[in-house]
Amino acid sequence: MKRTRIVMMVALLGLGLGLVGTGQQAMTVFDIEPGVSMLGAAAAGVSIASNAETLYYNPAGLTELPGISLSSFYASYMGQASYSAFALTFRNWGVAVLMLNSTGIQGYDATGATTDLLAYRNTGFLFGAGIDPGELGFLPSFAIDMSLGARIKFLTAEVGAKEATGFSFDLGFRTGFPDVGLGGFAITDLALGVTAVNLFGGLSYDERSDDFQMDIQVGASGRMANAVLIALDVHLAGSLQVGIAYEPVPTLALRLGIISGNGVSITAGVGVDVEGFLLDYAYVTHAVGGTHRVSLTLDFSSLDITALSRSMRRLLP
Repeated sequence: MKRTRIVMMVALLGLGLGLVGTGQQAMTVFDIEPGVSMLGAAAAGVSIASNAETLYYNPAGLTELPGISLSSFYASYMGQASYSAFALTFRNWGVAVLMLNSTGIQGYDATGATTDLLAYRNTGFLFGAGIDPGELGFLPSFAIDMSLGARIKFLTAEVGAKEATGFSFDLGFRTGFPDVGLGGFAITDLALGVTAVNLFGGLSYDERSDDFQMDIQVGASGRMANAVLIALDVHLAGSLQVGIAYEPVPTLALRLGIISGNGVSITAGVGVDVEGFLLDYAYVTHAVGGTHRVSLTLDFSSLDITALSRSMRRLLP
């Protein structure tokens, strides 16, 4: 079966937001925008440190997490593929698994004739760690407040009867800036992030090896009037992502964004935080339709078991 036909099917399922590649570059589950809460705001998360999804976007942001966070999400693509993930993060490090499964893909032989239906599966494992150099006593002090991070990714892939394994390595940088006052309101949480993705590594089949596409991603974000978060990410591989999140109250977030790459996708989402239980929803448009995603996150740093118990007692008869 021709590999390009599999790639085309994956793209038609809407799995590659801003995906670009060549015949010698591996397209995998790592190329799909991960998570849900950040995806609702265009997945512009390189400079943002917030719950377990931080691991997906910039490992340097792990130093800003206050404690343990456990997140999971699920998405179905037109009934033809499923995409799910689990992430567990602590302050300074985290692990995650990403799973993509698609069945019923029509196979073709070298002459273009149809063969049996095929399956396309990816399982990716992530381990990331971040460090604040200012907390290391043996290093001299730096003029800016910054953090550094690294992330290693392992992948197993199945395309019909063919199997492949591979890995890649990423680096991250993040720094924050002092608050800025403009007239009657302030801009807070100003941050800049940079990730170098797939610095080396690739996907190896029995007969060949495919490189992962290298990319440099730069992001900036800031919060206005303590209620509106604006984020911008630029991927040198060829995409621009702009997102906004409005929090009218601390327990509710309304999100909107736009992703411009090989095409244009509009994203929207909503998030609810109930005593450390975070429920998020995101919707993303594609050329062939749209995709819904739902996630549940447990933020143990803000989990209030006593308050949650009181709320449940009020709801129960």
